[in-house]
Amino acid sequence: MKFQWSLILGLFFALLTAVFAVMNVDTVPVNFGFDVVSIPLILVILGCALIGGVVVGSYGIFRQYKLQKQIKSLNAELTKLRDAGNAMDSLTVPNDVLSSEGSAQV
Repeated sequence: MKFQWSLILGLFFALLTAVFAVMNVDTVPVNFGFDVVSIPLILVILGCALIGGVVVGSYGIFRQYKLQKQIKSLNAELTKLRDAGNAMDSLTVPNDVLSSEGSAQV
């Protein structure tokens, strides 16, 4: 359900950006620092939206990779602790063996 709301919200913002861009079709000068180019404002708006999407997507992918790496590390640690716990359980002596000897001291 969360994915559906995210998709609907994303489509709404894409539609809002497209309408805003279509209303601004005038040519504007864009200064790149080394050159000035006159291009339609619609291309500037859509280009900035695209660059923003790429930046946010890249951050999301990086964050997901980092979390998957952490999950893998924690799963390995959990497995190691479980194996150590199983080894400790096999080393302990059951109480009924101690009581059958009569005067066993612990």
